[in-house]
Amino acid sequence: MYKGKTVGVVVPAYNEERLIRKTIETMPAFVDSIVVVNDGSKDATLEEVRGYAASDSRITIVNHETNKGLGQSLIDGYLKSLEIGSEMVAVMAGDAQMAPDDLPSILDPIAEGRVDYTKGSRLLHEDVVKRMPRYRLWGNSVLTILTKFATGYWHVIDPQSGYTAISRTALKRIPIRDMIKGYGYNAHILHMLNLDNFKVQDVEIEPVYGDEKSKIKLWKYIPTVSSLLLRLFLRRIFRKYIVRDFNPLFLFYWVGMLTFLLSIPFIIRFFVLFAQQGLAPTTTLTISIFLVTVSMFSTFFAMWFDLEDNRRLRP
Repeated sequence: MYKGKTVGVVVPAYNEERLIRKTIETMPAFVDSIVVVNDGSKDATLEEVRGYAASDSRITIVNHETNKGLGQSLIDGYLKSLEIGSEMVAVMAGDAQMAPDDLPSILDPIAEGRVDYTKGSRLLHEDVVKRMPRYRLWGNSVLTILTKFATGYWHVIDPQSGYTAISRTALKRIPIRDMIKGYGYNAHILHMLNLDNFKVQDVEIEPVYGDEKSKIKLWKYIPTVSSLLLRLFLRRIFRKYIVRDFNPLFLFYWVGMLTFLLSIPFIIRFFVLFAQQGLAPTTTLTISIFLVTVSMFSTFFAMWFDLEDNRRLRP
């Protein structure tokens, strides 16, 4: 137990025969249960876990005969942890990329009743620029901005970090079975938490990069996640600020998006006429500037209202 609460850890694993044993062996002693989800590994991951489970009664194995994706692995791990009775459930990947020494910091805000969900943030670490690969750092920064729009947690950064913990209360209330099965599950669970007004906190963790190999294909990941974030944003605004409780911020977002879309044909017309005639068409230019200005100010006002409304979800 940790500070009077039972702790469960979900360990999703896919082809991690080299690192899964290290992940389990370094698990803190206060962890009560370890749910290892073998997601159809083609190597000896399952055999490694079974061998270690013989000497560690905390381990429960959930085995997928075929690969179902990280999202489904987390769903099954969460549900098994609820079944076991864990009061706090953390996630530590099977590639030993999440430092066990950071687990107390991840659990503290939940154990002390300040929040219901914590997320490790590598971007808060002072050495992150030196230790995180440059392409990941830039990609993470862009996704952080998009995720703020999608989830409403404007104070949260490093959305791609999978080192998280959640309270039993929040896990039982959100529709965890509906969480997306593939890329973008990090943002989706934040989206679900926001709709129920759960408090979320970032916690500084150590950026660990060693023998693990990323299984993410960027050419597929970027468009898939971007599309998901747009859908989550529209869904959040509709459900939270129209269906559940009216808030004028949705009008500002709507006007911002509408005027931006209307400005596109005028901007195209301006450049076409300028290329053909060599002169700037005054009327087209004026309309374009007007529409873009209205779009910018409407969006800024919407973001301001959105940020203020979600300020109460900070610890």
